[in-house]
Amino acid sequence: MSLLSVIVPCYNERENVSYFYEEFRKNDAFFEEKKLDIEILYIDDGSRDGTAGEVKKLREKDERIRLISFSRNFGKEAAMYAGLQKSKGDYVVIMDVDLQDPPALLPEMYSYMEEGYDSVATRRVSRKGEPPIRSLFARLFYRLMDKISQAEIMDGARDYRMMTRQMVDAILAMSEYNRFTKGIFGWVGFETKWIAYENIERVKGETKWSFWKLFKYSIEGITAFSTAPLTIASFIGVFFCIVAFLAIVFVVVRKLLFGDPVSGWASTVCIILMVSGVQLFCVGIVGQYLAKTYMEAKKRPIYLVKEEL
Repeated sequence: MSLLSVIVPCYNERENVSYFYEEFRKNDAFFEEKKLDIEILYIDDGSRDGTAGEVKKLREKDERIRLISFSRNFGKEAAMYAGLQKSKGDYVVIMDVDLQDPPALLPEMYSYMEEGYDSVATRRVSRKGEPPIRSLFARLFYRLMDKISQAEIMDGARDYRMMTRQMVDAILAMSEYNRFTKGIFGWVGFETKWIAYENIERVKGETKWSFWKLFKYSIEGITAFSTAPLTIASFIGVFFCIVAFLAIVFVVVRKLLFGDPVSGWASTVCIILMVSGVQLFCVGIVGQYLAKTYMEAKKRPIYLVKEEL
């Protein structure tokens, strides 16, 4: 029999733990028919609302459930990485506990795996229920990443994905500290089947992803899989050097012809302020990459486990 590992990152999701389990169990008959053993890995990402306790209650009823609790909140990327490391399955699937990743898709996903795909991934074709401004920026981000990234990132892609052990091992080989899993999925390659579905709202609770967190996450993705911002900064520098040279020629010629080097003070100040702002922006881009290098050089662990059952 093959083993399917189900990785379920959780952060303050006590209300959703049981809902997810009950919804997942509706596929038990399918798993039995396909002779699939199951292990469900709840990754408690430093929750403070008793999430781990709810998982332990379920574990008393179902020995297929495993619990890995972090010493603090390390983020979803760390939780997914830990789940991949701890999983033992021939096939591995990552799912959100809030049921925005519908378990009803699992039979279809596994059927494509049987056809020989290395990965079956999901993408949302709508963002119903999300604030319009958030949806707009999300679409712009995916379009930008598609243009500048070294990895294929599908618009609306979710972390909900079923993979072979070979692909999981390839992902684990990328042990970088600054992780952007959506990009890693695309970078490692392998043959992937995409499944599209309508957006599903959370069953209980509120999303932990604020606009600011999503913005920082997008910066993480850009710096992790593209050096385009550094190239843009270089071109901006070359452009302003050319402009500065032409401006010097203009000032010298004007002095020689008209003898009036003083006029234009206000415009000069505006130009200085603009160029200074551009310089600081470019320095900030370099700083982002330098910060990532600094964190990688520290070689800190991606997560720390407090309890494992």
